[in-house]
Amino acid sequence: MDVLSELLDGVRARGALFRRTVMDQPWSLSFASGSPLTLATMLRGRAWIVPADGEPVSVGAGDIAVVRGRTPYTVADDPATPPQVVIDSTEYCLRGPAGGEADGGESDVGPDGSALLLSGAYTGRGEISERLLHALPDVLVVRSAHVRLPLLDLMVEEMVGDSPGRQVMRDRLLDLMLLSTLRTWFDQSEAHAPAWYRAMDDPAVSRALRLLHADPARPWTVANLAADTGLSRAAFARRFTAQVGEPPMTYLTSWRIDLAADLLRETDATVGSIARKVGYANTFGLSVAFKRLRGITPTEHRAAAPPLSGPGRDGRARRPGRRLAE
Repeated sequence: MDVLSELLDGVRARGALFRRTVMDQPWSLSFASGSPLTLATMLRGRAWIVPADGEPVSVGAGDIAVVRGRTPYTVADDPATPPQVVIDSTEYCLRGPAGGEADGGESDVGPDGSALLLSGAYTGRGEISERLLHALPDVLVVRSAHVRLPLLDLMVEEMVGDSPGRQVMRDRLLDLMLLSTLRTWFDQSEAHAPAWYRAMDDPAVSRALRLLHADPARPWTVANLAADTGLSRAAFARRFTAQVGEPPMTYLTSWRIDLAADLLRETDATVGSIARKVGYANTFGLSVAFKRLRGITPTEHRAAAPPLSGPGRDGRARRPGRRLAE
């Protein structure tokens, strides 16, 4: 499995939230849903996405935007238009002077409907890996010329329909839309893709990355990675560092900690078993590395997120309310 496939493999929407909003100028929506990731497209008209920190990004009709992070952001006809409506953090309902609270994922902001926004939000933990989130900017846009129209058409169809199983259908379509959009964005030369993605063009470095991702718990060394890629130790270390932007063992440590962070959020496995799964001999070894990279212990990381029910990345169900002592 290549590195991007490894990252995208964990994408699983569960009860994703959707909103179809018809608007007339001037309009502005403040998104405060707390979603880790949101997809948005203008089916009609143009918009600006204004992140909490950063420059406004334009979105044209048919473009797909991906917004990362739980901090509020604004979607508006103009960056200067003040928010008229706030999108609720839990129900994804619209509240504000434009007509109170809407149900069923559809509402109007203005009488004429010169703009039409479709958005879908992931609702919480265990749906998007942290490593993937870290690889993305606050806002990215894939222009309409590169959008897979059949997927968008299906999404629109499901938004206006009321067929049985529509939530599951919407969830899977949101996943497919995200996967297609991200793969297109990563492939575009103008996109600032992470170094590990660009490094996949180098056969030796790409092989090393696949090996590390396939078996992170193996006691890897620069020497055995070099041997597996057919290079000398020094040549491999230089090449990997030049392509990826950090030495092989530094990259491996970061990957192990990201995996551990996801497992801590998504399963009720003990810290010790997670440590062994990602390549550490015991809880202490993982805790030292985790705190050095993240500033908190594994137990503090787990406690900071609400309990999760349902299957996690390793197939085990996380039992709500369980907390492990470190």
